[in-house]
Amino acid sequence: MAALLRAGLTSPELMFLMEAHNGLSTRIVQDAGFAGIWASGLSISASLGVRDSNELSWTQVLDVLEFMVDSARIPILVDGDTGHGNFNNVRRFVSKLSRLGVAGVCIEDKVFPKLNSFIEGPGALADADEFCGRIEAAKDSQADADFCVIARVEALICGAGMAEALRRAQAYHAAGADGILIHSKRSTADEVLAFAREWQGRCPLVIVPTKYYATAADVFRAGGIAAVIWANHNLRASLRAMREVCGRIRDDESIAGIEPDVAPLADVFDIVDTEELLRAERHYGKHDA
Repeated sequence: MAALLRAGLTSPELMFLMEAHNGLSTRIVQDAGFAGIWASGLSISASLGVRDSNELSWTQVLDVLEFMVDSARIPILVDGDTGHGNFNNVRRFVSKLSRLGVAGVCIEDKVFPKLNSFIEGPGALADADEFCGRIEAAKDSQADADFCVIARVEALICGAGMAEALRRAQAYHAAGADGILIHSKRSTADEVLAFAREWQGRCPLVIVPTKYYATAADVFRAGGIAAVIWANHNLRASLRAMREVCGRIRDDESIAGIEPDVAPLADVFDIVDTEELLRAERHYGKHDA
């Protein structure tokens, strides 16, 4: 899986990674035909009812990822937040991820505990030299040579400017990062495309167009972007759908009206491969007469 992710990031073709946050959404993403999965920290946290501010421990994240890896036939890139602490936390986290079968991790250059990039608040940048140590620790801890460590640069998000974003990206690349995720909260892609022009392909660039969603993919192709992450849309889609269904059932005091609008039970049994269990039962579940 790590080799597949690395090949996708270094391919001349634009790679798309879709958000998933549990085993079910993992299967939906791969059935839709995406090349890879983004295991979103925001989505995993929200799906468990907590905030995207390191309220989950890294071991709790691993529990979710184990189900996702078991469900996946495509590579998973994990949103590793800040690495869950200092270099030592990063070492343990990456070692576990790599052995679990995760393809890569993305670590952002903020202080621990982090605050989601789209929330106005004191999301302070980490010291760049200290963050380089986290990158080095991650690379030294991977069990698979193809495991990818992506450094997420938050300088544009935090208002530190383009020069600082480029300085940090170069330092992280020199420290061993396999790619750079350049993040922006502007409503257009101008900022990330300007970064890409200055970066000049020194290593793969990854973007997250959550705010500049109206930009066509061909613009990213022309701009030299390696991969696009659709970062939270399965969570947001399910949130709206569940609210609507719950509201209708409450108002109608019946499920008759919503039955045509929800997936049939057969779909549920199919996506979790119940048929495999039935085949196994026929093969292994033999009893003496």
